[in-house]
Amino acid sequence: MFLLFRWLLRLFTAAIVLAVLALAIVYVFLSRSLPDYAEEFALNGVTAPVEIVRTNANVPHIFGQTDADVFFALGFAHAQDRLWQMTLLRRTVQGRLSEVFGNRTLQIDELMRRLDLYNLALTSADVQDEYTKTALDAYARGVNAWIGQVNEGARGRGAPEFFFFTNEIAAWQPADSLAIIKLMALQLSGHVEAEVLRARVSLLLSDARLADILPDAPGAGVAALPDYASLVPGVPASTLPLQRAGLDGPLSPVKPLAQAGASNAWAAAPNRAAAAGSLLANDPHLGFTAPAIWYLARLELQSGGVIGGTIPGMPVILLGRSEALGWGLTSSYLDDQDIFIEEVNPENPEEYRTPDGWKPFVTRRSIIEVKDADPLTITLRWTDNGPVLPGTHYDLASVTPAGHVTALSWTALSGADTSMTSAMRLMRAKSVAEAIEAGRLFMAPSQNLMLADQSGVALQTIGAMPARDPRHQSQGRMPSPGWLAENRWQGTLPYDRNPRFENPTSGILGNTNNKIVNRPFPDHVSHLWGDTQRIQRWLTLMQTREVHTRESFIEAQLDTVSFTARSLLPLIGADLWFTGEPAAEGTPERLRQRALELLAEWNGEMNEHLPEPLIYMAWLRALNDRLMRDEIGPLADEFTHTDPVLVERVFRNVDGAGVWCDVIQSSPIETCVDIARVALDEALIWLTERYGPNPESWRWGDAHQATHDHSVLGEVPMLKYFVNVRQSTSGGDNTLMRGRTSGRDPEPFLNVHGAGYRGVYDFADPDSSVFIISTGQSGHPLSRHYDDLGVLWRRGEYIPMSLDPDLARAGAEGVTRIAPAAP
Repeated sequence: MFLLFRWLLRLFTAAIVLAVLALAIVYVFLSRSLPDYAEEFALNGVTAPVEIVRTNANVPHIFGQTDADVFFALGFAHAQDRLWQMTLLRRTVQGRLSEVFGNRTLQIDELMRRLDLYNLALTSADVQDEYTKTALDAYARGVNAWIGQVNEGARGRGAPEFFFFTNEIAAWQPADSLAIIKLMALQLSGHVEAEVLRARVSLLLSDARLADILPDAPGAGVAALPDYASLVPGVPASTLPLQRAGLDGPLSPVKPLAQAGASNAWAAAPNRAAAAGSLLANDPHLGFTAPAIWYLARLELQSGGVIGGTIPGMPVILLGRSEALGWGLTSSYLDDQDIFIEEVNPENPEEYRTPDGWKPFVTRRSIIEVKDADPLTITLRWTDNGPVLPGTHYDLASVTPAGHVTALSWTALSGADTSMTSAMRLMRAKSVAEAIEAGRLFMAPSQNLMLADQSGVALQTIGAMPARDPRHQSQGRMPSPGWLAENRWQGTLPYDRNPRFENPTSGILGNTNNKIVNRPFPDHVSHLWGDTQRIQRWLTLMQTREVHTRESFIEAQLDTVSFTARSLLPLIGADLWFTGEPAAEGTPERLRQRALELLAEWNGEMNEHLPEPLIYMAWLRALNDRLMRDEIGPLADEFTHTDPVLVERVFRNVDGAGVWCDVIQSSPIETCVDIARVALDEALIWLTERYGPNPESWRWGDAHQATHDHSVLGEVPMLKYFVNVRQSTSGGDNTLMRGRTSGRDPEPFLNVHGAGYRGVYDFADPDSSVFIISTGQSGHPLSRHYDDLGVLWRRGEYIPMSLDPDLARAGAEGVTRIAPAAP
């Protein structure tokens, strides 16, 4: 027995030693791709010495004698820290993910090929101005210089992910950077899915009930539109959920409608600032990933220093500040996409109907290489209205009658897209007026540009606005017949028709994706807006102070009080609070009473440490499902987030909306009080099963964890615990510190979409400005900079946003020096 034990001990010890040795070997190989930030290089592509000074937060401050050399160094720095992220973005927009990931990404590749974004970027390279062309070329040389160092110096293939997948890295081209802008436009666009959803629901409900379930933002009403059945006959009604055919998942650039884009930005003119200098705050909202999409950088250009947020793959500060100007971005929700139903010639399937008769499709074949499978050849087709999309994408088949196909019109589908030139000019602008003029060349994605300089503030919507005929049958809200001239786009509107607000008498401007104009169609900008709630809380915070400071802007940016909770809870719980006798402990009635007591004493703060936000959100989720499911069946799954306007219409019985509370399959007539009570009980059962029987021990943060997940390795067992960054967070769907919940089982309250970047700029003392991103600067999981800034981000802290070179050098982690290679 002793001998057996001794041998087992030896085997166990040997296994441990081998495991440790194997881990050490893996670590050595993976860590070789960690860059040395104090290294010196002699490289082709620069004309004079360049320095990349990295602060202790790994924010590169880049100094060179020419702008081209600075952009070279930015490309070099981006590639050092985010090479895998950059190549993945490029593969996505090229439609080449399946070469690496096989059949799981085939539908994504097919969509990207049909949209043809990469080829449009290639042709757009020729229309940029000379400065931008020079910057794109220099940036590409910088990226390629680091790729060359990886290949020559055995630097761990450039990133750990390349050990798991192909390590073939094609040289970076200027068009690659332009293509990433178009990819961002796709990620921020939700109007296609909105059109399909509205069409589907209109086939099931009356106009009045359609206005309840898909309400317009408060303001002047929209004239009644024809229902989809009269626009496009022959489409059967269906209660099935939307079919997304492989376009879900972390690798897909197509986001659900609830995550199509959001942001906050506000600015105060000097007369509303305590220190008499303009203020600006900005936090754009995107899906959370590890690493974050944003990368902080400072560039010392001939026009002066600029600092802020970049996206790896693009040589531009997209949002940030210089000494003279600050700029921020929010999603404008401009309706820049329309779906057209195209009739195919029954005598010749290669033709489609136009206002002038039948016309041949423009066609081209494209081959998609698929890992571990045969290549797939697809035929790409275009009409005058845009590329033809298959019915499997966006659930278009459900709204397309037999003998027809769908085509997409979209402002991003241009081969003469000057958005990069616009962004470059904005980065070098010296005043609000120059920045507004720079926005003239921007095409897509449409954004609200918030501006502040030493003397004033402005908000300008940038991006091409489609020119629609006033007789358009659906006003772009639903798919419409593409062969009718009145439905087709008539070019784009002049830039001066885009919304603009300069130096208002109040001295303060803000946007939370709320409705900013109330102009009639076709100058309407959009029928779909991203917010009706956060703006109310923002107005309260701005109006409670005569003057503002950097700290008050930070306070607003981090505010977690839900106006929605404060307004809806008294409405849905009006007849439930303080009614009936105290129930016995341990009964469902007592649990309901205790939950109502907690909510009655709650101030609406969505604090991660409190149970009340969890009770409130679970109640609204159950209520939302109870109101909809009996009317529209499984299609209710598409309404993953409660629309506060719907709840208010129902419980105030606006235009008869109280009828939603009655369960049509039951004999009794249920009231809204009945449905509210049943929904609360249902929510409490779910919470008890998930978090235990004691409401006081429930925590919102346990459910509302920010999911900074790695898009590829984040689903691998065991490995996901090393590459995913999960954080308990405050906030919610409708708070200024927005943490959009997933809305989908089994974890409906995960925080999946929010402020990956926060910045607050103070022009009374520009170097006191601050910024932060949600993870870290490095995309390497073994780097200490992989998630170090995320710790500060979660706590609502920032790092200095200074253009002082001495300050950058004083705390430098390392200085990378690049000199021209010897001839």
